[in-house]
Amino acid sequence: MTASGENQTPRMSRRGRLYVTLGGVVVAAIVAGGILERRIHVSSLREAAQDAAIPRVQVIMAEKGPTTRTLDLPGNISAWYQAPIYAQVSGYVQMWYKDIGAKVKAGEILATIDTPGLDAQYAASKANFDVAMARYRLAQITARRWRALQGTQAVSQQEVDVQAADAEARQAEVEAARHEVSRYAALIGFKQLVAPFDGVVTTRLADVGDYVNAGGGDVSSRGTATELFSVADVHRMRVFVSVPQDYADIISPKLEGDVSVPQYPGRVFKAKFLATAKAFNAGTRTVTTELVVDNDKRELWPDSYANVHFVAPGDPDILIVPEGALVFRAQGMQVALVDKDDRIRLRNVTVGTNLGTKVQILAGIGPQDRIVNNPSAGLLEGQKVYLVGSTPGYNDAGATASAAVGKGDDVRAMPAGDSSASDAGVRQ
Repeated sequence: MTASGENQTPRMSRRGRLYVTLGGVVVAAIVAGGILERRIHVSSLREAAQDAAIPRVQVIMAEKGPTTRTLDLPGNISAWYQAPIYAQVSGYVQMWYKDIGAKVKAGEILATIDTPGLDAQYAASKANFDVAMARYRLAQITARRWRALQGTQAVSQQEVDVQAADAEARQAEVEAARHEVSRYAALIGFKQLVAPFDGVVTTRLADVGDYVNAGGGDVSSRGTATELFSVADVHRMRVFVSVPQDYADIISPKLEGDVSVPQYPGRVFKAKFLATAKAFNAGTRTVTTELVVDNDKRELWPDSYANVHFVAPGDPDILIVPEGALVFRAQGMQVALVDKDDRIRLRNVTVGTNLGTKVQILAGIGPQDRIVNNPSAGLLEGQKVYLVGSTPGYNDAGATASAAVGKGDDVRAMPAGDSSASDAGVRQ
């Protein structure tokens, strides 16, 4: 048994050493594998970081300018003539005859004013005129009698001259009294408020019994005065539009516009050029332009809001790019180009007319240049970039612009309210 035990001990020792050796090999393999895997991950992360450091950009090509430009602007419709009517005499409204919406002719009575004080003054002026006339007649008779005695011992020359001068003074008093009567007669005429021209009554603020002040209209409890009536001539209407400075070149006697109003959806009223201020508003950089619209059917009303649509010729020889492609830096207005080696080249450009979502580029780029769309402010000259495709419906500016050009080369300065979702994406 001793020999057998001695034989088993070496066997167990050899087996243990084998297990230890195998375990060591396995641990070494695991450690080596971990180190190798970590190095692979570090290398992969380094490559990913280096790759992520290179900007991704979307490039577009400059487009030809539109053959036509459209412009939608808000406008204000005013009557051809509109006159507020105030009282010229003080008194109480005796009666009114025309309410709002009534059609009136020139000279037609709108209301009458009861003026007992003015009536008394008018009667007194006529009485003063009669007195002045009687004195003048007496002075004439006296002067003739003194002239008949001129050259005799009965009167002196001075007395004759005094009587003649008195007659002339009485004549002047008659003229003054006559003018006073005429003045009150004119005021008596203002007891009737009349329409100044053919039109429509748009405002009536007078009511029976209201006290009105001369030249001030109806006097309220606070002492403020308003017009009693307002009459508008609406056979033609004036449309006032503020045209931006960028589009001032479209203003000419040949300018026409399509006017639409909310109360008539789908209706278009043709407007023609009437006048322009020929001066810009310093606050808005717009010029007030006046158009005229025929209104024979009285469908348009004063002080209405309107949308005015203009169509003007464009210049297809001038390239245009989206506004988002422009970068403003200390060097001026620039665009970021991508050269054949996929590196950034910053190029100074000269900007022309702003067409709304796009702008004209007068100089600085060519039709074959690859332009970065919506460039980051961190792009640097010579920086390496990767080119990526556009996101459909969001920043596919080129596809949207091509579709717009294919539909008539129409570039809106102020997009209409029914713009598509893709257009909204471009504007973003």
